[in-house]
Amino acid sequence: MFVLKIIHLLIAISVIVGVLLQSGKSAGMSGVIDGGASQFLGNKSKGLDEKLSKFTTVAAVVFMVTSLILAII
Repeated sequence: MFVLKIIHLLIAISVIVGVLLQSGKSAGMSGVIDGGASQFLGNKSKGLDEKLSKFTTVAAVVFMVTSLILAII
């Protein structure tokens, strides 16, 4: 059970890091200006954003599963 708690803690930290590394929705005036430029020139970081999104989703699902297992134990 101690090992499961350590795994749970590491997954929680990875979810936090994954969420913080993702780019925001670019709200505000700078987002309006930058959004038009990136739309015109093409978004180069789209692949990284997709990988971070998938990583965060998988980490969140694993976090929920470990939470349920710890709650049942």
